[in-house]
Parts: sequence; structure tokens; C-alpha cells
Amino acid sequence: MSEKISMPVSNDFCPQTLFCYGTYCDDGRPDFGLFCWFSYIWDGELGVMMCIGEDKQTRDNIRKNHCFSANLVTEKLLPLADYLGSTDGRNPEKIGSDIAVEKGQKLDVPVLCDSPVVFELEAVHSFMLDEGEVFFCKIRNLLMDKALTDQSVSLEKRIGSIAPVSTTCETYFSWDGRALGGWGEIMKK
Repeated sequence: MSEKISMPVSNDFCPQTLFCYGTYCDDGRPDFGLFCWFSYIWDGELGVMMCIGEDKQTRDNIRKNHCFSANLVTEKLLPLADYLGSTDGRNPEKIGSDIAVEKGQKLDVPVLCDSPVVFELEAVHSFMLDEGEVFFCKIRNLLMDKALTDQSVSLEKRIGSIAPVSTTCETYFSWDGRALGGWGEIMKK
């Protein structure tokens, strides 16, 4: 049995999956932010709960529109996701024409074309904390690359093929646990 010691409260060593949340601003331009406080709930059907911890354009847009996309971040998408998470959403030039975006199939949400798994989410309930806001969401559609549905390929190979990214300790990690770089560092490469 290992020895345990008390430490300051943190979520270090508890990696979380990364998603780029896509919303539309009032002027119709898409906005994406990078988030990891995302988990699943059950309320008669699979749903999502997520928290946005401070004032952000993405949170304002979700409050107004009650819907957003959650685009899974992969190693291929990480430089873009790091940029999207490090750049203020109120900057009208944040999303350039070189970012491949399409509309959701069920909801009026922007979707990153290169994300292999995308949830189209309707925010049905929320409550404010001292500084953050928790949203409870219904999954209205799941978009998935067709290759991921091929049951003849092992689950391990399908997940490995998309290489989802997680984060902890302000560091991005690969599916197999390799450190990929710190927050705000990847976009500079």
C-alpha cells in the first residue's frame, strides 16, 4: 500500500478530455473556445454537464442561443485548439477563413470539420456558481467520422487513429500519455 499525504486542493493527475465549444456570435461569426470541464450525465438519456469558469464570449453565446457544439480535440487539432483557447473570443479576427467550419446537422451551431467526434448540444438548465456557470445539456446529435463506426477494427485502433488529447497540470497529453506541451505553447509551434 502506498503512503498518501495531504496536498492543496487541485485536480492534478486527473486528466480531462479536451473539447472546442462552438457557438455563433450575434453578428453570425463562429466562435470556438477550448474547455475540459465536461462530463456525462444520465437523465433518462445520455446528456452532458459542463462548466465555464469565468466570463467568456463562449459562455455569453451559450446563454443567448442555448446551444453549442462540443468538438473533440485530437493531436491533429491541438495547435488550432490551443490557439482558440488562448485567443479572446471577443476579437472579431479570431476565426480566420483558413479554419474549416461547417454548420451542425440538427442545431444551428458551428462545427470544426477536422474534429472526428462532435456533439450538438442544447443547454436546457444552468446555474451560477460564485464565478462559473454549470450547464446541463441534451445531446441533440452526434457527428462521427464514418471510419470510427467500423466494428471490424478494434476499439483500441479506432481510438488510437484519432489520438484524443487530454490535459492536467496545465499540460496537454497524448492518448498514450506523452506530454505534448504546455497551455499556450503549442500554437506557437
